[in-house]
This record gives sequence, C-alpha cells and structure tokens, in this order.
Amino acid sequence: MPEIPVDLPAQIPGQIPVQMPVLYWQVALPGPLRQLFTYSLPADRAVCAGMRVRVPLGRGFRVGVLWAPTQASADWVIKPIESRLDETSLLDEDLLACLAWAADYYHYPLGDTLLAAFPPSLRQGAPLRRLAFKLTEVGHTAWLADSIRGLRQKNLMQRLAAKPDGVLVQHLGDVPASVRRRLVELGLIEEFSILPPPSWPEALAAHVAAPQLNDAQAAAVQAVLAVRAQFAVWLLEGVTGSGKTEVYLHLIAEVLAAGRQVLVLVPEIALTPQWVTRFSGRLGLRPAVLHSGLADADRLHAWLAVRAGAAQVVIGTRSAVFQPFADLGLIVVDEEHDASLKQNEGFGYHARDVAIWRARRLAIPIVLGSATPSLESLRNLELGRYQGLSLPERAGGAALPKIYPLDVRNQRMQGGLSDALLAAIEQHLLAGGQVMLYLNRRGYAPNLLCHACGWVAECPHCDSFVTWHRHAQRLRCHHCGHEQAVPAHCPSCSAALSPRGLGTEQLEDVLTALFPDFGIERLDRDALSRVGELDRRLARIHSGAARLIVGTQILVKGHDFPNVSLVGIVDADQALFANDFRGAERFAQQLIQVAGRAGRADRAGMVLVQTHHPAHLGLNQLISHGYGYFARGLLGERTEIGLPPVRMAALIRADGPSIDAPNQLLATMADWLGQTSDERLVIWGPVPAPMARRAGRYRYQLLLLASDRRVLHAALSALEAWQGSRRPAGIRWSIDVDPLDMA
Repeated sequence: MPEIPVDLPAQIPGQIPVQMPVLYWQVALPGPLRQLFTYSLPADRAVCAGMRVRVPLGRGFRVGVLWAPTQASADWVIKPIESRLDETSLLDEDLLACLAWAADYYHYPLGDTLLAAFPPSLRQGAPLRRLAFKLTEVGHTAWLADSIRGLRQKNLMQRLAAKPDGVLVQHLGDVPASVRRRLVELGLIEEFSILPPPSWPEALAAHVAAPQLNDAQAAAVQAVLAVRAQFAVWLLEGVTGSGKTEVYLHLIAEVLAAGRQVLVLVPEIALTPQWVTRFSGRLGLRPAVLHSGLADADRLHAWLAVRAGAAQVVIGTRSAVFQPFADLGLIVVDEEHDASLKQNEGFGYHARDVAIWRARRLAIPIVLGSATPSLESLRNLELGRYQGLSLPERAGGAALPKIYPLDVRNQRMQGGLSDALLAAIEQHLLAGGQVMLYLNRRGYAPNLLCHACGWVAECPHCDSFVTWHRHAQRLRCHHCGHEQAVPAHCPSCSAALSPRGLGTEQLEDVLTALFPDFGIERLDRDALSRVGELDRRLARIHSGAARLIVGTQILVKGHDFPNVSLVGIVDADQALFANDFRGAERFAQQLIQVAGRAGRADRAGMVLVQTHHPAHLGLNQLISHGYGYFARGLLGERTEIGLPPVRMAALIRADGPSIDAPNQLLATMADWLGQTSDERLVIWGPVPAPMARRAGRYRYQLLLLASDRRVLHAALSALEAWQGSRRPAGIRWSIDVDPLDMA
C-alpha cells in the first residue's frame, strides 16, 4: 500500500488543448518498452492529451494515446501521426494523472497502462462515433408525398421519419444493406457519423425499505458523512454479518442525493448479481456493472454512460477502478483484504491502492470494508493514515458462530469426513438447517497413482501433479491448463490406478451417497463455468431445495446463506502450513470468512474445523481471541522480521526455457544492485520459485526489501534503465511491486 501522498511523475498532461504551432507529440504505445515515441502532427490540428491516435510503427500501425507535446531535433526523421481516432480526450485530467502514477509506481509501460482504462474495442482502435442514417430534404418531401412504393424502402423511410436526428445502423440490423444503399443512391437518405447518446435506464421504483441502523452502523455512517467533502480513508472493520453493506447503502444514498457518482469495487465477478439486485431494490436505480466477463458492447455502453454521468453507481471488479467518472463522490472497496483485487500477471496493480490514490486526488472519502482486514490496512490504521470504524456485533441480534477444532488423528474417515463431523451434519439437517462444507481443492482427487509401483500422474510442463476430474474424465493441471485423457491403466506397470486425496467433486459424491434425501449444490470454478449457473445454484440454496453446500474459496466471497447453521472446514491443515510468509494471514482470513456463513439469522451457528494439529498455537489463538488479536500478533512478528507491510517489497521474476539462464540473469541483477544501490536496500535471492517449472519454463525470483519506499523505487528504476538493453534471448522478466503471490 503506497503511503499517502505519493509523489506524481514530473510531467502530467493536461486537458486544455495545446495552442498551435506544436509540431511534435509524445505518443504512448502498447508494448514492453517504457519509452514514449515522438510523432509529428500538422500545426493546424487541435489535439490534447488522452486522445487516441493511429501511428506507424515498424511495418505496421498501432493505436496509441497522445501524451504531451515535445521538441524534436532538426536532424531527426519523425514519422507523422496517421490519423486521430477521437475529437477530444476520452480521459479527464485526474484519471490521466492516476494512470501516470500507476505506470510509475508499478513500473509498467505507460502505453499499456493508459489503454487499460478503455473497453477492448476502443483499445483496438474502434471509432467512438457510429454510422447512422437520416432522411434528406428530398427524402422528407418524398415521405410526406407518399411516393415511396417498395415495402422495405417504405418501412425504412417511416422509421427514419420518426427519428429526425437519425438512427444508428445497429438499430437497423433487420434492414438489408442493399435497401439502405439504394435509398442513398436516390438521394432520399444519407449516412453520417454520430456519438451514440450515453443512455442509461431510467430510475426504478425502490421497493425495499431501509432497515433501522444499530448504534455502531449509525455512528459509522455519521463519521463518514461528517467529512464527505474531503479525502479520508475509512477502514470499516466489522464481524461477518455485522451489516457493512447497510453502511455502504446509507452512504451511497447520501452521495446520490447530492448528485454525485459512486464506485463500488468487489473482488469477484460472481458477487455482482447479488449486489445489483440489492442496490436496485434499495436505491431505485440500475447500477452499471463492469468486469471482464461482459460482452464488449455491454462494457462500452456502461463505460460511456458512466463517463457522461448517466449511470450513477458502478459495481465492478478491479479494472473498474480506471473508469472515467463524470463526478465521482465516494469509493467503496468491499472485502478489501481479498487477493483478487491485486492483478498478478502483467500490469500488477492493486485496485484498492489505486482507488485510494484516486480518492486523494479527487478529495473524496473512500471506505474499505472487511471482517478480516489485511495487515497492510491494519498497519496504516496504526500509523494514522486510515481512520477506523468498528461493527463489533452482528446485525439483528444474531450471535457469532462457535468454532471448535476436531482432532481427526486416528479417527475413521469416510471420504475425508470424520464420524464426529458426519454426526453433526446429520443433526443439523434433521433440525431443518443447511450445512456448508469448505474444501479449497476442486476436482475429484489431486492425485491419480498406481498402488503397485508408485507411479503418479504428473503435468509434463509443470512441477506439479495433475488433478483427476472424474465427471469430465480428464486429468487437468490447475497451473498451466494442460489436460489429457485418463489412462486406462498404469503406464509404468499396467496395474490399476486409484485416486489419492480429496477434491470437491469427490466430496459431493460422498455426501450424496450418505445423505440422499437432501439436495446438494457444489460451488467451485468447474461447476460455475456456464453462464447463469451460479444464479441457478444460488436459487436452489436459498429456496431450501439444496440443504448441503460444498465449495471452494467462492464460498468465502461475501455470499449470504441465512439458513446455514453448520460450517465444516474439511481440511484445515492444507492452509495451516503454507509455504510463504503470508500463509498464516490467508488461512485466518479464509477460516473466519467461511465460518461467518453460519448462524447469520435465527439459527445458532457452529463451525467444525478438521485438523491433525488441534494444539496448533495460531489456530487456537484465532479461535479463542478472534481475527483482530491474531492479525495484530502477526503484524508484530512481521515487524520483528522486517517483512511487509513493515518494509516495502518488490519481487523480480524471471523465467526461460532452460534452468540456468533466468537464474543467471537475476544473479547479475542482484550483483549490480548490491554494488550501485542504497545500502538500505535488502536483496534476497535469487532462488527458484515455489513452483520452479510451470508451463515448460523454469522460474526464479529475486526479492527486494526497503523500509523507505523511495529507496526501493529508485533501485527498480535504475535496474530498468540498466537492464533495458541486456535482455537475454528467450528470457522474460518482470517487476511485481507489493507482491501478494510469492509463487
């Protein structure tokens, strides 16, 4: 999490068109190079930063973004800009500044960063203006005289006569192009281009009354509203089921009443439908939804509506943080701790941190909500950068669930379930409750092996085993995507093969056999791959048709299941002994979040945690004292060791087709940094990545640490400048600032 404030890059473009003569402009282009490219432009062309242009590069053309006017030496050979794609900038000054900061902070090419703020079609150079048709004066006269005889021609003329300003061509999809061409040839209609109106559905009737806030909720709302006209970061720390969403809704209603817009960031696409339903019922409007799963036409429509101010509320995943708002007045980040808010590949930004930067630039409040705040946020709270809000009790008088460890050592197990857990499942089902079982491992079994000779099915491209997906009859690698047919017998000795380990598919089959009279639904990535499947399964759960729920991390993403009275964590040991320093934090967050699905209404909740280590100190601290106590203990440990968030971190990754080259590249970098950088920079590595080979490439990493963020970024910038022309063939390397995934 960057400190606040963070210095801007030295040159931030403005929105005021530059007065001519300006003959040369810097253009940001997509690609791995962080440099800007200089092109010429006729002196009579009015342009400004943020406009898309089409420019020659090499033997082809690229879509880029105008950045800033510049000077060029008289002996340079400067190519001209081929065409302007926009009439004005599509990105306002504040968003341009944010994108400039993000490119600088995350050490990512400016061109790719800028284009991340556009829908896919605009990134590819699609014109914003759309082809349309309208009647000419001759055509209008002919229409009034009823002199058109052809039926299809007459129907088209009638539609255009009803819309004097013109009709977009996509709204005339049922009219053959030959009919349009013929009427154009006759001079009866004409084609032209227009900007599509940023339309958005009119307000709905709010049909869900706002509940009475309890004292803690009301205090949180009043605290934020008291300083709504200035920047502040509020950390809303509320136990699961404490009504954080009600706080959001009351704040949003106040901001909308003032005529401003709101951005709500959520970690998962799967959460957006329930947010849209709840917001529509309470606020009487349709939120704009922005995430990667939308069709491009829908994304462009929402993007335009929000940019023009027609859509007042945006609910989106991390990329929505780069939305160009007309008048943003509040940002909400739900489940601010969730790692899904950080992009791990390519542009490695953290949406929460970018949102904080935008809020500071716009002088508006931002609310970060979580039952299990990240250690970064807790440290910022301690340092006074954030202000704290607390919801210590569940809304509506519901009690927090009781958590009990289940010692499964030497216990009889059926499909990974102990007799004690099975007995509890039966008891809660017979009492009319629902039961949720959490296992963060999809597929049927993580291993397929030969009991005779010990052969295990491995991925040919990764240092990992393949998972058996029995329903699809495939072996799949969850790291590189490789899949293959299931062999009929052992390739080594021809003996029979058998599964080892437990996945959600197998758990579903076991529960179906043991409890055949109760419906069951599985929630994991495989089960929810089809469009609409999540809604269908959630409907069965909420109706009570499914009384057993099995799933992976999707279960912990904020879903509300009011009838769940028992949660079973099938294998706590899987996460209890993670292989990186963030493992304990992630385990605690997952346990508390999934436990929080139990007992959210009238039924008392119980959580049973199966483990072979019931005396584990961290597990017992978490159960006995809660997440806040546990997390602050972890923060103390990080302080002693000097790990994030106490020290700032950047992870340099390198991979290549051979085992030596990426290791040697990082070793060279480490030596150079050790000789040239500030002595306060700590260098660890290089070492093999936890998964040393993935997708056929060997992977190494170098960890940089510094107590002063400026020291870290100075070293990264110097390294980029030094290493830019020294990239070995076939080797890829990248910088991940504030890394969350150490794999």
